[in-house]
Amino acid sequence: MNRKRLVLFGVALGLILVGGVVGWWGHTDGGDLTIRETQIETDGGTIDAYLYVPPGVTPDDPAPGVLATHGYINSKETQAPFAIELARRGHVVLAIDQTGHGYSDPPAFSQGWGGPPALAYLADHELVDEDRIALEGHSMGGWASVAAAATYPDRYESMVLAGSSTGSSGAPPGNATFPRNLGVVYAEYDEFHWLMWETETAPAAPESEKLQSVFGTDERIETGRTYGDIESGTARALYQPGTTHPGTHHSPTAVGQVVEWIERTTGGDTSLDPDDQIWHWKELGTAVALLGGFLFLFPTIGTLSEAGALSAATRSVPEPVAERDRGWLVSVALTALLPVVTYYPLMLLAGQVMPLTPVTPQNETNSIVLWILGNAAIIAVLFGVWHVRSDRTFAAARDRYGLDAGDGAGTLGRSVAIAGGTALALLALLFAFDAVFGLDFRVWVLGLKLPSALHVRIAAGYFPAFLAFFFALELLLHGRLRTPAATDSLPRAIAGNVGLLAGPFVGFLAVQYGWLFATGALPVPITALQAIIAFQFVGVLVGVGAVSTYSFHRTGRVWVGAVLNALFVTWLVVASQATHVPL
Repeated sequence: MNRKRLVLFGVALGLILVGGVVGWWGHTDGGDLTIRETQIETDGGTIDAYLYVPPGVTPDDPAPGVLATHGYINSKETQAPFAIELARRGHVVLAIDQTGHGYSDPPAFSQGWGGPPALAYLADHELVDEDRIALEGHSMGGWASVAAAATYPDRYESMVLAGSSTGSSGAPPGNATFPRNLGVVYAEYDEFHWLMWETETAPAAPESEKLQSVFGTDERIETGRTYGDIESGTARALYQPGTTHPGTHHSPTAVGQVVEWIERTTGGDTSLDPDDQIWHWKELGTAVALLGGFLFLFPTIGTLSEAGALSAATRSVPEPVAERDRGWLVSVALTALLPVVTYYPLMLLAGQVMPLTPVTPQNETNSIVLWILGNAAIIAVLFGVWHVRSDRTFAAARDRYGLDAGDGAGTLGRSVAIAGGTALALLALLFAFDAVFGLDFRVWVLGLKLPSALHVRIAAGYFPAFLAFFFALELLLHGRLRTPAATDSLPRAIAGNVGLLAGPFVGFLAVQYGWLFATGALPVPITALQAIIAFQFVGVLVGVGAVSTYSFHRTGRVWVGAVLNALFVTWLVVASQATHVPL
C-alpha cells in the first residue's frame, strides 16, 4: 500500500474515531444520560425508539416524561437536540421512529403516525411520572402528538408543535381547550405555512385564523405571550424562531423555546437556562464521522483495485475524446441545467404515474427514481446524438469512453467485486461505529443509517433504476465531458465533476431560499418537500462526483463507479425514506 493511501486511511479512521467520541459525549451529556434502544410492540407492528434516561431516575423516583416525534422522511435521530436538552433537565424522553420510518414497521401514517401507542407506552413506563407527561413533535410528528392527545386526553399535560399544526392531513383539529397547554414553535420562514396554519406566507402565522381559533382569540397573536392558564390546561404561546422548517430542530433558539415551554408546563428541573445547550456537539461529531466515512471510500477503492486478481479489472486512463470547444460548453451547460429544470416536474409527476407497490413501496423514492430515469433517458439521447455527430464507430470509441469489458465477464465481475467490497467495508465501519458509540453518520437532514433487513429487501427493487442512471452519468462525465486537462489531473477532474453536479443545486437552493427569505414563501409553495429534499442532494452529488471520478481514474473504466454509486445512493435513500406499503 502506498504512503498517501495509508495516510488517507489514517485520516479517515481518525475523523471517525474523533467524531464518535465527540458525538457520544454530546448525545449522552458526557455519559450522564443513559440511552436505551427500545421496541414498542403494537397490534400493527413494532415501533422503534430511543429512551433517554437522566441520572438518578428509578421506579421509586420517577421523572416527567416527554414523547418526541420526528417529521416526515426523518427518523428518531433528528429529535436528538430536543431529547438531549430535555433529558439533561430531568425528563425521561421517548424518541420514536414514526410508523414506516427508520426501523419501525410500515406502513407510514398508520396508528396515528405512531403517536397513540407510543404515548400509552410512555405513560405506563415505570420510570415516568404519569401525571407529568408532555408531547413534542416536529412537522408530521406534531400530528402524531395531536393524535396521541386525542386518543388519550388524560395522559398528558402539555404539548409543543414544532413546525406543525392541529387539523392538518387528518390530524384532529384544535380549539381553545385542545390540546392542553399548547406551545407552537413555528419558524419565521417555515416552508409549509400553506399546509400547517393556512397562511400566504410564513411570517403571517400570527394572523392565521386557524391558529387564532386554537388560541381562543380573533386578534393577531403576540409572539412570546402566554394566553390562557396552565393550571386549567388552556395555556397557549407562539414562538417564531428565525429559521426554516427543517432548521427548527437544529436551531438553538427553537430548542430553547421547546425546553422552556415543557419545563413550565410539567414542572421539570429549571436549574439549567434554556440557552445552556450541548446537543450541537452530537451533531458536530456525527458530521465529522460522516466526512471520515466519505474519505474512507477512496483508499478502499484504490486498495481493492490493486488487490490480487481484482487488479485485472483495471487499466490506465484512456485518452480523452472531448476538447473544450463550443460543443463541449453546450454539453456542460445542459448537464448543469437539465437536472434542475426537470427536478420539480418529474418529482411531482411521480405521484401520478408511479403507484405504490411491494416493489416500489416508498413514495419519495419513487419520485427520485422517476427524476433520475428521466435524466438518464435525456443523457442517453444527447450522448447518442453527440456520438453520431462525432463520426466515430462504437467499436473504435468504446475504449476511450471507458466502456470496454477487458476479458469480458471476468472484468465485469471483478469490477462489481471492487464496488461491492468498498460498500461492504463502509457498512462494516458504520456497524462498528454504531456498536461503539450508538450513532450513525449524519449531518442535519443527510444521514447514512445502518440498513435493516427490510431496507435491503426494498433496495433490491430500486437498485436497477439507480444503476441505469449512474451508468448514464458515468458515460456523460467520462465519455462526453472528459478533457485532456481532466485526464491528466485527478484533483482537477474531481473538482470539475463535483462542481458540475452539485453546483447547480447550490444555485437552485439559493434562488428558492433567497425568494423565501425575501417574500416569506417559496416561489412555488407546494414544492416545499422537494425543496427540502434538494438539500440532501447537494451532499449526495458531491460524493457521487468525487467517487465516480476517482473510480474512473483508478480503473480506467466506468463499471466500478456506476455500481458503487448505485449501491451507496440506493442504500442511503431507501434507509432514510418512509415506506407506505405494509411488507
